[in-house]
Amino acid sequence: MSLLRAEDVHVYYGSIHAIKGISFEVNEGEIVTLIGANGAGKSTTLNTVSGLLKPRSGLIEFDGQSLVGVPASKMVSKGLALCPEGRRIFLQMSVEENLEMGAFSRPKNEIKDSMADIYDRFPRLKERYKQVAGTLSGGEQQMLAMGRALMSKPRVLMLDEPSMGLAPILVDQIFQIIKELNEAGTTILLVEQNAQQALSIAHRGYVLETGKIAATGTGKELLHDPAVQKAYLGG
Repeated sequence: MSLLRAEDVHVYYGSIHAIKGISFEVNEGEIVTLIGANGAGKSTTLNTVSGLLKPRSGLIEFDGQSLVGVPASKMVSKGLALCPEGRRIFLQMSVEENLEMGAFSRPKNEIKDSMADIYDRFPRLKERYKQVAGTLSGGEQQMLAMGRALMSKPRVLMLDEPSMGLAPILVDQIFQIIKELNEAGTTILLVEQNAQQALSIAHRGYVLETGKIAATGTGKELLHDPAVQKAYLGG
């Protein structure tokens, strides 16, 4: 059974029909990526799954239970964490304070071990744990945003454009971290404009075009699909 499932989901912004009946699933242990051009509906899909937007109709289930109508504030305790587009870290707070904010739903006696795990995975954050988050580089801020989301020990980590605005060497580093997180047991739903990188690490992918799913397949299948190559991979 799929861990996360959406079926015939429709989302509107006022009178604008942004998501037009999409269906997808994420199985436990997978990296699933949503790719597509700007405005295709990728971030809207993540925001709907995470409760920030409400679907007009359709089904969204996590571990067999409906998420429709569940407030965003309750999603983290259910096991879903969103690392949002643009990072959205607390710029005036320290690295460590940002990480602590990610653990607000966890028992206090578990936070120390989780913090140690994050510092093992992101040594740069450990070096800068007292530093004000707004003074970090773009790559460090992205690591902090991911670390903050991981502090909740999510069963599904949703990543919205994690490579946005980063230098190529940092992009490679971020995707390597995503791959390692998945290998360590975290299921990942990834929204990403860098289709080449996303498909190269994803087990499966969905191509969104103007609010609809235009193609689906394994990461490898989509990488070698001529239509996908022409539209998104510069082929």
